[in-house]
Amino acid sequence: MAVQKGAEKWKAKQWFDVYAPKSISTEVIGSIPAADEKNVIGRIMKVSLNWITHNPNHAFMMVGLRIKEANGNVANTEIDYFAQQYSYLHSLVKRRADAVYTYDVVKDKEGKGVKLKLLITTRMKVAIRTKADIRKAVRDFVTEYVGKMNRDEFLKALVASDLQAEGMKKLEKIAPVAKIEIKKIEF
Repeated sequence: MAVQKGAEKWKAKQWFDVYAPKSISTEVIGSIPAADEKNVIGRIMKVSLNWITHNPNHAFMMVGLRIKEANGNVANTEIDYFAQQYSYLHSLVKRRADAVYTYDVVKDKEGKGVKLKLLITTRMKVAIRTKADIRKAVRDFVTEYVGKMNRDEFLKALVASDLQAEGMKKLEKIAPVAKIEIKKIEF
């Protein structure tokens, strides 16, 4: 019986253990097959933040982990993006309330760009002018908040929900805000 070419290629591949970034966790997230080390670099694994932190509050947050280096059968990653699941974001906007979407590109302490897409939900309907004031306040807050941190500090603050907590304090002065959620963050 002849052996198929596809099976020979598959058997020649080796498995690489993928580790989470050291700033969040040091656990193995999963394993991926590849013919050699250079084929692993650059791949993006999409996993739930709940798998990394073991916190059920992070169940709806998806994390894109880009493999940056591979040594032996170990692959180390860095965070490429955070994204909330659409079904969760959709459930936040209630009747007789408003949603304010923001998109800001800011620089961290190291000068690297960060794209932030946030969703702010209010407890009641607000005027268009108030929405504009909320967007401006969020832009100012995010620029200041991210500007004083490096990437690792910012990631730890995101996982601990510090960005949302401090943002709520700033926005309560403008309008009754129910929640600030991360729609997507790209590095």
